[in-house]
Amino acid sequence: MKKTILIIFLTVSVILSCACQEKPPPNTVFSPEDVTDRIIGVIEGSPSVMLAEELGLAKEFQTGSELMYHLRSGTLDCVIMENSTATELASDTSGVRILGQPLLEYDLHFAVARENEQLLQAVNSALTALRGNGTLSGLRDKYFSGKKYTYSPPDDINRRPGFLSLVVPPDSPPYSYIGADGELTGLDIEVARAVCDHLGVELRITAVEARELVTSVWYGKADLALGWLPVEGEDKVAVSDSYANAVLVIIVRR
Repeated sequence: MKKTILIIFLTVSVILSCACQEKPPPNTVFSPEDVTDRIIGVIEGSPSVMLAEELGLAKEFQTGSELMYHLRSGTLDCVIMENSTATELASDTSGVRILGQPLLEYDLHFAVARENEQLLQAVNSALTALRGNGTLSGLRDKYFSGKKYTYSPPDDINRRPGFLSLVVPPDSPPYSYIGADGELTGLDIEVARAVCDHLGVELRITAVEARELVTSVWYGKADLALGWLPVEGEDKVAVSDSYANAVLVIIVRR
């Protein structure tokens, strides 16, 4: 009898405990227009940070799993992220979805100092060649579509003295991030290496915060920058031809 009462008591306690748990608030973001003045989750140091800060209250997290946890629990109203990464996260997380209308779609460019017209022309010439031989489309498919592609430097590179310095954010996959070997890798890194191979110069990479990318080129601390939004610095730096297209999407609770 006592055992039966104990079982009933424990069962009722579990039911009451579950019933008392607060459910997350319903989703209130249904279009890009709804993002304004919301609590927005972003990956720390990613290009989405500045955009989120302009739109609402930005909350930075180190991992996508942290973002999904706080979105599902109601701590965040929505998450802004690059489409390829967002698609993978959303497919692995129940209770969330990606809005059908992107928040922002833009082309990716190198940032070059305005006064360095010679370098800008050289980068554009390299991009034209890499577009023509399929390198740019191959790298984009590798990082955005998961297709197998391996970039191999040409055998006939005419190496010359000097180097080009590049700044990138270290935590902005699939563009630039720390790989399993502890080295910077990603779409931007491979595109930059291919450009430098075409020009026959060494590439030296430095990781900086996203907000320092444009100013690093503007103040002459670096020759090139990748991983920045064009709307952030076209008045301060020159812009190369596009080497890929990016799409920022919004993840919300279902």
